[in-house]
Amino acid sequence: MNNPKQYTDFAVEQAVKLLAIDSPTGYTADAEAHLLQLFRDMGYEPVHTVKGGVLVDLGGKDAENGLLLEAHCDTLGAMVAEVKGNGRLRVLPLGGLPSVMVNTENCRVVTKFDGSFEGTFQICNASTHVNGDLRTTVPSYDNTEVVLDETVSSADEAKALGIGVGDVVCFDPRTRVTEKGYIKSRFLDDKLSAGILIALAKYLKDEGLTPARRTYLHFTVYEEVGHGGAGSVPAGVTEAISVDMGCVGNGLQCTERQVSICAKDSGGPYSYEVVKKLISAAKAEGADYAVDLYPHYGSDVEATLGAGWDLRHGLIGPGVYASHGYERSHKDGVENTLKVLVGYIQ
Repeated sequence: MNNPKQYTDFAVEQAVKLLAIDSPTGYTADAEAHLLQLFRDMGYEPVHTVKGGVLVDLGGKDAENGLLLEAHCDTLGAMVAEVKGNGRLRVLPLGGLPSVMVNTENCRVVTKFDGSFEGTFQICNASTHVNGDLRTTVPSYDNTEVVLDETVSSADEAKALGIGVGDVVCFDPRTRVTEKGYIKSRFLDDKLSAGILIALAKYLKDEGLTPARRTYLHFTVYEEVGHGGAGSVPAGVTEAISVDMGCVGNGLQCTERQVSICAKDSGGPYSYEVVKKLISAAKAEGADYAVDLYPHYGSDVEATLGAGWDLRHGLIGPGVYASHGYERSHKDGVENTLKVLVGYIQ
């Protein structure tokens, strides 16, 4: 790959822009519009699916053996389940968001018709000097609430603002890229890999490269609830690879500075053939990689298979620590993932 640092920096820049756009599952229209305009400006002709995904045809010679690369731009979040009598909000998660991971986090409540309102997600009765049980209380969605940054003390006052059941709660990503190359933010899963696919598209355009096989990108919008990649597979595609986060934690080899190649997760093994080809691409491009099994993971491409599409499947991504929490990765992991993708499509 030519100029890997340039396109690594571009991928991170694009991820940071996406991270600044609220897009919990079910509330992704702004992220979709951003991606559509971005690819049009890049010279592609993206397609907006009925479901809300964004499909991009990168071109390629072999249309009967096409490749689909999937990343998702929906994130975790919450939804208002009840406007409580004290004007605070009981919420339930959108996707697999543990309440402990967002306790004390700033948030925005997006109403259906009346704009958005700032607030904080807190344990009920959250003052240490008042609540003697606070130190031993484990946050759950039964004992937490959104405290609005508005002068409200009753359900009627909160409802008068336009807040109601079914409104979306967006948590502050708190994105930061450090001088040492670490990328810290909520929702690196999967906006970091979305940025990587954007950089891949730019690399092909800038270098005037035509992939050996017809290659498509699919930015899905319902991955966090399990059906993001279930549809919109272009004709001729025989392989699909989910470009998501690589897991970092006890019992795994991957670090934040590597690209992870997943051989098996909770949905079973990935295509042995695809896994071997991904490893070969990593070796050919000099990418630092690790092969791991993820016991508590499911991906977009498994939703694709579950929907009945007849194709081979794989999963890669930059190593990400503290998944579904305040996540951390590194530019090296981004670069290594880009290298593998470039090698694979060539």
